[in-house]
Amino acid sequence: MNSDQQSSLNATFRCCFWAAVALCSFVIRPHLVAQTPSPSTTQGASLRVVRNRAPLTPNQFDPLPLGAIEPRGWLRDQLEIQAKGLTGHLDEFWADVSQKSAWLGGDGEAWERGPYFVDGLLPLAYELKDQKLIEKANAWVEWTLTHQRPDGEIGPTSNSDWWPRMVMLKVLTQYEEATGDPRVEPLMTRYFTYELAELPKRPLTSWGRYRWQDNVLTVLWLYNRTGDPRLMELARLLREQGFDWKESFKSFPFKGKQTAQSLGLDRTHDNTDRAMQAHGVNNAMALKASPLSYVLTGHAGDRAAVYQQIGELERYHLLPNGMYSGDEHLAGDNPSQGVELCTVVESMFSWELNLAVLGDARFADRLERIAFNALPGTISDDMWSHQYDQQPNQVACTRGQRQWSSNGPDSNLFGLEPHFGCCTANMHQGWPKFAESLWMGTADGGLVATAYAPNRVTIELPGKESGAHQPKTFTLDEETNYPFDGMLRFTVHTGRPASLPIVLRIPGWAAAAKLTINDGATETIRPGCPQAAYDGRLHGSGANGTPDGCLFHTIRRTWKEGDRFELLLPLEPKVTRWYRGSVAVERGPLLFSLKMEQDWKKLDQHAELSADWQITSETPWNYALAVDANNPGRTISVKTDLLGPVPFSSQQVPVQLTVYGRLDPAWTLFEGSAGPLPESPVSSSAPLVPLVLVPYAAAKLRITAFPLLDMPENRAEVQSH
Repeated sequence: MNSDQQSSLNATFRCCFWAAVALCSFVIRPHLVAQTPSPSTTQGASLRVVRNRAPLTPNQFDPLPLGAIEPRGWLRDQLEIQAKGLTGHLDEFWADVSQKSAWLGGDGEAWERGPYFVDGLLPLAYELKDQKLIEKANAWVEWTLTHQRPDGEIGPTSNSDWWPRMVMLKVLTQYEEATGDPRVEPLMTRYFTYELAELPKRPLTSWGRYRWQDNVLTVLWLYNRTGDPRLMELARLLREQGFDWKESFKSFPFKGKQTAQSLGLDRTHDNTDRAMQAHGVNNAMALKASPLSYVLTGHAGDRAAVYQQIGELERYHLLPNGMYSGDEHLAGDNPSQGVELCTVVESMFSWELNLAVLGDARFADRLERIAFNALPGTISDDMWSHQYDQQPNQVACTRGQRQWSSNGPDSNLFGLEPHFGCCTANMHQGWPKFAESLWMGTADGGLVATAYAPNRVTIELPGKESGAHQPKTFTLDEETNYPFDGMLRFTVHTGRPASLPIVLRIPGWAAAAKLTINDGATETIRPGCPQAAYDGRLHGSGANGTPDGCLFHTIRRTWKEGDRFELLLPLEPKVTRWYRGSVAVERGPLLFSLKMEQDWKKLDQHAELSADWQITSETPWNYALAVDANNPGRTISVKTDLLGPVPFSSQQVPVQLTVYGRLDPAWTLFEGSAGPLPESPVSSSAPLVPLVLVPYAAAKLRITAFPLLDMPENRAEVQSH
C-alpha cells in the first residue's frame, strides 16, 4: 500500500469513526449530562468566570458571562429605546425573521438573517430582564435545541452552509451563560463531532471560509467547559481550511479605494476572491483571526499579526469615527466614503474579544470611539431606522448615485432595509455586547474596567465561604454620565471583606486621571501615551504590538461594604489630523461634527413605525476651521448641559463645542456628497463666523473632517505632519 492509499484509508477510517461517535453522542450523552452535570451546566445562570484550559494560551482578561453586568443610567435608556424599536418588533412585520423563518421551522429565509437577529435580541432581552423579549429570543434557541438531526447537524434542512450555523452557535453560548440550560453543551458537542467528520468531505467555502474565526470562537468556548480534545483538532482544522488572513496582510493588496472593476464585480454577480478579501464586514470579523490563532498556538507571530493587520487597514482606510471604510469594500480614507453598519457591530465584537485576549488598553479606546460615535451615528434616535452606509462627512442622505466602492443608490438613506437587509438583521448586537464587555475578569480573581458606562457588575467571590449564610458575590456599582462627563463613581457591595484587585483602564487620550478612594487623598495617574502623537491610531506600536505606555491601573486592597472610589478623566478638546491634512475635533472618546439643520422626508412606509427617510439641509457645510492644532483649548470653547432621555439625540445635546471658521468656496459637492477635501492648510477671505459642533452621533448630517485654515501657529505643525 502506497502513502496515498494509506492516507486515503486513514481519512476514511477517521470519518467513519467520528460519525459513529456522533451517533453514540446523540443517543447517550444527554443522559450522562443530566446525571452528572458540570458546574457550568447546572440549572440557572452562573457568575463564574471561565478561563482558558491548557494547552490554550491564557487570555489577558476573561469575559464575564451574560448576566454579570446590569446596564444602568443612560446605557439602560439606550437599550430600552432599542427594545422599543426595531429589535423588539422586527419579527412582527419583517418576513425574514418572522415565524416564516426556517430557523423557526417555517419555509422562509434559511440563511444568516434569523441567527443574526437573535444574536442581538437575546443578550438585549436578558440584560433588560424583559420577559417578552426573552420569550421571543428563546423561541429561536428552543427550535435549534429540539431539532438537532441524528447526525448532529443543526439548523434548517433547506440550507447546508456552514456560515449561518457559526452565528447560531454564538447565540447558544450566550443563552447557556444566561440560563445554565444543560442541553446546550451536549448539543454543541454533537454538532462539532459532526462538523469534524464532515469538513474533510465538505470544506469551508465562500463566507464561511473567510469567517472561520467565528466558528473557532465557539469551539474554544466549549473546550473550556468540557476539555474534549477533539475540539482542539476541530479548531485547527477550521483554521487550516479558512482564509489565511495573517498571510494576506504581509503583502496587503488594497492600498486605496476599491471599485467594482478592480474587484472583478463588473464581470460576475458572485463575489470574487479579491472582493471577499476586501469586503468590509469580512475584515471586521477577521480582526479576531490572529488573536484566536494566538490562543491556539501561543506563537508570538500570531500575536504580532493582528498589529500588522491593524496597521495596514489604518494606513490606507481609517476614518475619524474609528472605522475602516467599507462601502461595501475597502474604500480609502476619504471621509466622504462610507462604512456599513454590519462592519460597525462586527468590528466592535472583534475589538471586545481582542481586548480580552491581548489586554491592549488601546483596543478599548477604539471600542469606545466606535460605540459612542459610529454606532449611534448611523441609527435613528428611536432606533426604528438605520443606514446601510454612514459617512463621517455626510451632507445629504438621499436616493442617488454616490462614490461608493460597490454599493447602490439607497445606501445612506435611513430606513428598514436600505440597499440590503443584512444590517437590518445584524445591527442589534452592537449595544448589548458592548454592555456585556464593560468589565472582564483578571487571572487573580479581580475585575478590570475595560470600557466605561453606568452599570452594576457582580461576580462570584473566590474561595470558600466560612459560613452558610455569608454572601458568595461581590458587586460594584458604577455611576457616571461618561462619555459626556469624565467623572466615574464606584461603590462596593459585599457582605464580607474581599481581597481582590480592581483594575481601571486609563484611556490613551487622557493627559492625567485622578483617583480618590473613600474620600481620602487623590492620586494622579498618567497613562504614559505620548500625548502629542496619540490620536487613537494603533499602528505606531511596532511589529510586536507593544503598547506605548497606555495602561491599566490596579487598586489592591481588602474591600468592605460601602467602600467608594472616584475616577476623574479630564475631558479636554483635542485636534487630530486626517485625510489631506484635515482636522477633526474630539473631547475624550467623543468625536464632534458640524451642527446642521435636518429636514426628514418620508419616502416609503413599511409598518406602523418603520419607514424609509431621506434627510436634507440648507445649512452651509463647506467650512475651514480656525483652530490652533497645537493648543486647541485656546480656540475651542465647551458648553455642557443635562443629559436627556435619548443619549445621542440632537434635540437635547449634553455637550457642544464652539469654534470659528470661514467658508471655503473651493470645497463643493461631488456625486451627492461633500467633495474631496482641499489640501490643508487653506486660505479663505470669507467672514470668520462661530460654528457649533455637536457629538458625531447626534449629527445625522455632518462635517467631521474639516480643512484647516492657514494660521501661523499651524504652519509648522502641518509641515511636520
